Amino acid sequence: MTENTPFPEAGPPDDRLPRPTLGFGTRTWQEIAHLLANLPLAIGGFVYVSVWLYAGVALSVTVIGLPVLALGLLCSRQFGKLERARARKLLSVRIEEPTPIRHRTHGGFFPWLWTSLKDPVGWRAVLYAVIRLPWGILTFTVALVSLFVAWPVLPWTARGLTSVDRAMVRGLLSPSDELERRITELESDRGTVVDTAAADLRRIERDLHDGAQVRLVALAMDLGLAKEKLLEDPEAAARMVDEAHGEVKVALQELRDLARGIHPAVLTDRGLDAALSSLSVRCTVPVRVSVDLAERPAQAIEGIAYFTVSELLQNVSKHSAARHASVDVWRAEGRMMLQVSDDGLGGAAEALTSGGAARGAGLAGLAERVEAVDGILAVDSPEGGGTVVTAELPWRG
Repeated sequence: MTENTPFPEAGPPDDRLPRPTLGFGTRTWQEIAHLLANLPLAIGGFVYVSVWLYAGVALSVTVIGLPVLALGLLCSRQFGKLERARARKLLSVRIEEPTPIRHRTHGGFFPWLWTSLKDPVGWRAVLYAVIRLPWGILTFTVALVSLFVAWPVLPWTARGLTSVDRAMVRGLLSPSDELERRITELESDRGTVVDTAAADLRRIERDLHDGAQVRLVALAMDLGLAKEKLLEDPEAAARMVDEAHGEVKVALQELRDLARGIHPAVLTDRGLDAALSSLSVRCTVPVRVSVDLAERPAQAIEGIAYFTVSELLQNVSKHSAARHASVDVWRAEGRMMLQVSDDGLGGAAEALTSGGAARGAGLAGLAERVEAVDGILAVDSPEGGGTVVTAELPWRG
């Protein structure tokens, strides 16, 4: 040490504890705020769950008990949403929101009730609210005492306690695992398929009863009258037979149309290209059809594609006021893509979301049918800008 290097002078002793300034950053104060907020939120959640469960179980002997439980589970989902938002804000835990419950749009009250009561996201939120009460009391007490008595170790205490909070949020309030989510979707899709099949059977029965059956009964009566007049008035009998012959042709055409509505023969025999071309002929506006498929998909997927295009072209004929339309079908990465577009009035997307306009009335049911086979239906239809409906279907060929 040279004589030009001074020694530091000793200052007066400082009896205060050293403040751990590095430990009290923004993150630490957020964690402390989270721990202090645990108790009031835990008390509120526990009281809600207790009152709701008691009311639901007590009223379960009446008709309103199960609906009370179902509505309570929906509210529990909102409690979970609040806790996820708090964890994102104060604990920097990024958790995706769970998938909304998929209720069937035309299934009625009891399917809605059963789906709501089986909601795993709601029940996990209930469990979270129950176990948070003792944990909220513990964390609030420790944080409060450390803040006023043992604050030098508070950053480490807060970090350890909030690590448990993070684990709880991830374990109980995160979205369902993929298998559970997929099971829920398949259950909903199965119900949609069953409802659709039942509606189709009712439609076929109605068409047979009101169309071909009535016409055939009238035909039998006309032939019976013609038989009676055959000897006494051959000319009148011949006219009646001629009229009956015309009725037979009409009845046969109705039966062909009905069979085409079940599954067209041209689709089975010649494939999607020929079947869609036959659909385009019956459309009231000129339709360009382009099918670029090297091979045929599964029969069920082919049928869904056919009836999807059929309904969309009917919408073009009835509602679009279009001058031209086009149908394009192609395969992309193991999926079948089909697109129906027109240059008409547009507005189908808005009608679909509002749920009241005729132009979009059939699109909701069509979307359900496509989703029932793990497909996707997208509608782009601005007012005055035409309509483009794109469907993506699995290949399964």
